[in-house]
Amino acid sequence: MSKKKIIIIVGVLIAIGAYFIIQNLVWQVDNNTVNRTYTDLENLRPRWVSKRQSAQQDTAKAYQIFHDFSFINTIDESGIKFEHFANPDGTKTYKPVHYDHGNGLAVADVDNDGLIDIYFVSQVGKGGLWRNLGNGQFEDITNKAGLDITDTKSCVSASFADIDNDGDADLYISVIREGNFLFENQGDGTYKDISKISKTDFHGHSSGITFFDFNKDGLLDIFVSNVGIYTTNERRSFQVNGKTYSYYVGINDSFAGHLKPERGEASVLYQNMGNNIFKNVTQSMGIVEESWSGDAVAMDGNNDGYPDLYLTNMQGNDEYYENDKGNRFIKKSRKLFPKTSWGAMGIAVFDFNNDGQQDIYVTDMHSDMGENAALSLDMEKVKRSVFPAAYLKTNGTSIAGNSFFKKIGKNQYQEISEQINAENYWPWGLSAGDLNADGFTDVFVCKSMNYPFRYTENLILLNENGQRFLDSEYILGIEPRKGSAYAKSWFELDCDGADKDHRDCHKKRGKQTIYGALGTRSSVIFDYDNDGDLDIITNEYNDRPMVLNSNLSKKNELNFLKIKLQGTTSNRDGLGAVVTVKTRNQTYTKVHDGKSGYLAQSSFPLYFGLGEASVIESIDVTWPSGEKDLINTDAIQLNQLNVLTEGE
Repeated sequence: MSKKKIIIIVGVLIAIGAYFIIQNLVWQVDNNTVNRTYTDLENLRPRWVSKRQSAQQDTAKAYQIFHDFSFINTIDESGIKFEHFANPDGTKTYKPVHYDHGNGLAVADVDNDGLIDIYFVSQVGKGGLWRNLGNGQFEDITNKAGLDITDTKSCVSASFADIDNDGDADLYISVIREGNFLFENQGDGTYKDISKISKTDFHGHSSGITFFDFNKDGLLDIFVSNVGIYTTNERRSFQVNGKTYSYYVGINDSFAGHLKPERGEASVLYQNMGNNIFKNVTQSMGIVEESWSGDAVAMDGNNDGYPDLYLTNMQGNDEYYENDKGNRFIKKSRKLFPKTSWGAMGIAVFDFNNDGQQDIYVTDMHSDMGENAALSLDMEKVKRSVFPAAYLKTNGTSIAGNSFFKKIGKNQYQEISEQINAENYWPWGLSAGDLNADGFTDVFVCKSMNYPFRYTENLILLNENGQRFLDSEYILGIEPRKGSAYAKSWFELDCDGADKDHRDCHKKRGKQTIYGALGTRSSVIFDYDNDGDLDIITNEYNDRPMVLNSNLSKKNELNFLKIKLQGTTSNRDGLGAVVTVKTRNQTYTKVHDGKSGYLAQSSFPLYFGLGEASVIESIDVTWPSGEKDLINTDAIQLNQLNVLTEGE
């Protein structure tokens, strides 16, 4: 046999072997519930919680930063009755498909009464718009606002922004396959559906929505992140609270979709043409992107004043597009970021160490899904993936876990996640804000899987003076959850009847109640009760939200600034503006990108915790238009909201 034939045969055998390795891995992922299903007792009363709580409380004795405050879940007192519902592919007929990624929530003052309202997205049934009444109270105005028409759609994300510069918050909602919604605010907090006439009603597997002004014409454009094809054409009906809904059944091997080019689905860039009409300029602007992207953020990596795009990829490499002065986008992914998180989910851009540079924090959910969950109790801070290279398909450019890119110069980043304690297990979204008002940005990380997995806690990472993050969820009252609740009744089974072949009926008889772990997907940090400190509100998966009220203002004398931007030449929201606040001992820089959490963008004031500083020396604003304003600090009021208008 010739040497050439031997080489060909060996090559074929290697290819066949790789194929079966990948198919076996896909089978393991699709059938991981065999090893990962947890008993009701383990879900209801996880034994490791008290151990972690004690360990963190002992560690906190050495914390030098302020942490003598806490959060209390006031969902019952808030009046919010919204409940998130998941379809059967995330519950009774669970499969590893992208339905279990859950939904976002967004906030804005929709009726311009000075109070910030909340919109929750649900996978099943309508979302919920809750009007802020003050004093921590909310009322449901979903139907009154005209947003009840989302009732029959499987929605994903929500973003608020002023698309027509008329001074009110419009709303974009992404939908799975049945057309995205764009709602125009009528000026009084009621909404008109302009999805079709605006030409933004994309039909596909849409996920995150990002508003930004890529060409600096004063009009907000829209970037729609599309995941990829993860559903079949089969529709199946089911009931929730006596009402019938239907959904597109998920593809069994969705977690291997990145290996199948035919399942790619391009993300979309819409240019705002004025008069609430948008034009698809994706290809003409150079964005040819079919990565499995769930979310994106606008940021200025090369400091030229034009917003670039960072796209997370939940099954592969993240991508980065540099904005060439509004004329086109140039892909520079691996040049700027040689390695990225393989299973990227959430993203936040903020100045971690107050050096004036905007750093990037990316959470990685999917790298953690390659091993048995029983091992994960000791894996919270470990970067590890068992996926073979042929499955990752990233040619060695993957990080198996979270990434934190410290900006060290124009288009220069250093990955430091392990050095600053930014690694964690099973993270979804994250939100950034100065929770203890000491002048350094902290982070809330949404975590946990649900049925058929175990519980894992949400995290608060307090920023230790720009040096590292300190685990603080147990000392700040985020964990344990209210009432020490870790699970809820997920569904019922008749193991002697219709459900006898269900995996949870193995060796069981009669009626069975199956419990699923609780889990958070998205969050937003803002001062909902106007008491001067930042609170946290979540959107849970298949459960009610958490309204985590901070008592910081009652425990410590606060110094802070709230700044609302109002563009004139720039977009009215001032998205893309850079605000620099200087005190005697510190300089704080924030970019107003509106990114409030996973699957969401919001319209809310910038919040500057000032620590012990009580005098502002200067405030500079660089607007998206390029205009620079030096603010007269004599007109600035500490510890309240200040409105800064471009050119004034």
